[in-house]
Amino acid sequence: MSQVDLHFHSTASDGKHTPAELVKKAAEKGLKVISLTDHDSIEGVAPALEAAKAYPDLTLIPGVEISTDLPDGEAHILGYFIDYNDPDFKKELARFRDSRTGRGKRMVEKLNELGAKIEWSRVQEIAGDGSIGRPHVAQAMLEKRFVKTFEEAFERYIGHGAPAYVEREKMTPQEAVKLILRAKGIPVLAHPFTVKDPEAMAKALKEAGLMGIEAYYKDNTPAVTNSTLELAQKYGLIATGGTDYHGINKNEVMLGGTDVPLEAAEKLITLGKTPH
Repeated sequence: MSQVDLHFHSTASDGKHTPAELVKKAAEKGLKVISLTDHDSIEGVAPALEAAKAYPDLTLIPGVEISTDLPDGEAHILGYFIDYNDPDFKKELARFRDSRTGRGKRMVEKLNELGAKIEWSRVQEIAGDGSIGRPHVAQAMLEKRFVKTFEEAFERYIGHGAPAYVEREKMTPQEAVKLILRAKGIPVLAHPFTVKDPEAMAKALKEAGLMGIEAYYKDNTPAVTNSTLELAQKYGLIATGGTDYHGINKNEVMLGGTDVPLEAAEKLITLGKTPH
């Protein structure tokens, strides 16, 4: 079990557990450094920080994960030590989240046209107060038994290029990096090997101000982790890592289940204390 998890999600976006519940789980598992990184939302940061006060041995880093678009897919940018009270940052994220609601509605319409009839009201119930995302749609499909697993929902219906996929409001990875920098945060490229050309992406984003890359990730093979660490060294990026835990898929890696060296978190914390 790792002592570090710098990538997981709460009910503030598309996770199952509240921020306070996740902090408690992390403390019970013996984690030392964590970061809540909800999709396009920082609404969970304040309650998570409040909950973390009860665990003096646990360090919680304010975080976010911003979804961006590429011509052939998506790229996600993590932001650490962001100023979660910055009004301009909050406004931009709220605008981006609003676009997800329209996207979710259109996906439900497409699924109904395909014969996988789910109700938009149920998707909203599943999401609760969180930012609506595709996992909420997938969960509604599971409940109606149109699919047997979350993976099947994405592969057959709502993944990029699938028949019920709907694009988001556009934001480029470079724009996300600059948005995080304006909020005094540290931008990090999440799970880089989910993009077509990880090195080209790392190089382009480094020029935009990227400061880190997620080298330790739930789906990585040792070879992928080593390749990512080589990219980090080549482009002068810190290496971070986490599970991407949501708590809604019984097959997913559990909180703290990805081996992330404590040294990686310490380097991130040191960088967070450095003016940039």
